Amino acid sequence: MTLMRSLRLSAPQARILPWLRLRHHGLAGLLCALALAGCATAPSRPYTLDDSLQAASQSSRVRFIVLHYTASDRARSLQLLSQGKVSSHYLVSDELPGKVYALVDENRAAWHAGPSSWYGYTWLNASSIGIEIVNPGWVDDGRGGRAWLHPFNEAQIQAIIALVQDIAQRHGVEPRNIVAHSDIAPTRKQDPGPLFPWKRLAAAGLGRWYDEALAADFRLAFEAKGVPDAAWFQENLARVGYGIERTGNFDEATIKTIAAFQMHYRPARSDGLPDAETAAVLQALR
Repeated sequence: MTLMRSLRLSAPQARILPWLRLRHHGLAGLLCALALAGCATAPSRPYTLDDSLQAASQSSRVRFIVLHYTASDRARSLQLLSQGKVSSHYLVSDELPGKVYALVDENRAAWHAGPSSWYGYTWLNASSIGIEIVNPGWVDDGRGGRAWLHPFNEAQIQAIIALVQDIAQRHGVEPRNIVAHSDIAPTRKQDPGPLFPWKRLAAAGLGRWYDEALAADFRLAFEAKGVPDAAWFQENLARVGYGIERTGNFDEATIKTIAAFQMHYRPARSDGLPDAETAAVLQALR
């Protein structure tokens, strides 16, 4: 018994049925064609790939999390990071409520670190997650210096803490390896600047902070006996991760590296001058 007979279709239904059959056969034909096309374009390999076993000895490629500011507004930041010659894995917007843009897969390298060094590791693009934060950065203070006038908003800070916690947990990133762009490239970068709340991140277990009571004792000692020499600063900056050449002089690179350290741990004044307070904080940092 045919379908048309069994259903006792009306005349209008009978006119529709052939179109449905044609559509059905056409769809089936299209699916077959797509399947054949897929088979035709599948790569031909002289081997079979078996991924049923996984080695016990392996780890994430991610060792570092690097924080930046964009020195631009949201629209320009998105344009530069998605279409330009630089990129980051994430962009933390200045929108309310907090919003984060995922721009590069964590399994791929973003172009955010450039020439860089931390604890002897160099060119950190391949081993880091880059997080850019929408913030205008610094302005000329009119006296040949720089002024940071734009604090990060609360929504950004909360988003950053949650995002960094998630990344650090998944990849096993150590607190000492959650760093500023200025930490890993102190002679050429200043971001995310002295207004970034590193102490607050450290309180959440993200990054290091120093023992403030111990630093106070060290400061009294340095004020009494004098500020250490350049070799001491270079040795101790290297001890806590900075890539710095031991020249024994307060050269330009050393002054800029001290300034980067100050922006992170003594942001009230980050002029690069080696004073007793900076030496005390550096000695107290572990």
